[in-house]
Amino acid sequence: MPQINFADVTGHDDVIRSLKAALKEDRVSHAYLLTGEKGSGKKLIAGIFAMALQCEEHSDDACLICPSCHKAQNMNHPDIIRVTHDKPGTISVDEIRSQVVETAELKPFESRYKIYIIADAEKMTPQAQNALLKTIEEPPAYAVFLLLAGSEDALLDTIVSRCVVLHLKPLTDEQVRDHLMAKFSVPKYEAEIASAFAQGNIGRAEEAVLGDAFMKMTEHIVQLLRRVHKASTVELVEFIKSLTSEKNNVQEYLDLLTLWFRDVLMYKATREIDRLVFKKEISDIKDQAEKSSYPGLEEILGGIQKAGERLRANVSFELTMELLLLTIRENIHG
Repeated sequence: MPQINFADVTGHDDVIRSLKAALKEDRVSHAYLLTGEKGSGKKLIAGIFAMALQCEEHSDDACLICPSCHKAQNMNHPDIIRVTHDKPGTISVDEIRSQVVETAELKPFESRYKIYIIADAEKMTPQAQNALLKTIEEPPAYAVFLLLAGSEDALLDTIVSRCVVLHLKPLTDEQVRDHLMAKFSVPKYEAEIASAFAQGNIGRAEEAVLGDAFMKMTEHIVQLLRRVHKASTVELVEFIKSLTSEKNNVQEYLDLLTLWFRDVLMYKATREIDRLVFKKEISDIKDQAEKSSYPGLEEILGGIQKAGERLRANVSFELTMELLLLTIRENIHG
C-alpha cells in the first residue's frame, strides 16, 4: 500500500468527496461498489478508504501515522481482508464462502470495522454472488464490503442495489500529464504523449512511462510515419516483420497511429499547434496535412479502427497490418 491518502490522489474528486463525507459524518454504508476500467484507481481508492475507516484518528482521511495506518500500508492489517482467487478468470463460491461468509460473523480483531475488499468482483460466479448476497443482505454492524469491478453489468442486480455505487471516470489529459511530471519527473513532451495515449487512465499512463518500452514504441511509429507515403511495399513488409515480436502490444501501436493522424487532421483543420500531441514532429505533421485530404484522413482513421476489430477477430496479423499500411500510404497524398 503506497504511503498516500485521499489528499494525494489525482482526480476522482466526486468519489473521494462522497467517501470522505461518509467518514466525517459517520454514515458509512455496509457495501460499496467502485467501478472503472483496469488502471483507473479502484484498488488505490478502496485501500485508502479501508485505511481511513480503521484509522485511530477517526477523521475523514487516513493519518498515515497511527499503528493501524502503518499496518494497512504494509498490507498486514488483520481487519482488512483482500479476497483472493486461484483461477485468473473466476472467483468461486467456495472462495467467497471460506474468505467472506464464514468469517464475517467473527468480530474484528482490533479495529472498529471488518473490511472485505473484493477486486475483480465481476469474476464471481453466479453461485459466489448469491452466497455473498446473503451476507450483504443481513451484514454484521461492523462489516464493510468494498466490491471493485470494471462495470456493474456482470453483477446481480440484487447485489448492485445493496451497494453505494461509485463510478471512477477517466481523468483529463492535463490531470494525467501533470501527475506524471510531478510523480516521475517525466519531461513534458513524453508526459503529453503518454497522457493522450492513456485516454484518462492513470494506471495505463504510469505503465507507459515506467521503463523505456513506450518511448521506443513511439519512436518506432514516428520513424515509419515520416516516410510511409514514399515507402515501397517491400519496406512496409519489413516493418510488419519488425512488429511480429510485438503482437501482444499491437493495440498500443494502433493507439499511437490514431493519435498521430488525429494530430494531422487537427492541424489541417485549425493550423494550431498547442493542441497537438506530437508537437516535436510538427514539420512532419504539417507536411502530411498538406499532402492529405479530409476524406483521406478519415479513411486512415477508419482503417486503424478496422484493423483493431480484425485483430480481435483473430484475422491474420500480417494481412491486417499490410492492409492498414497500404491504406495509410494510399491516402497520404489526398
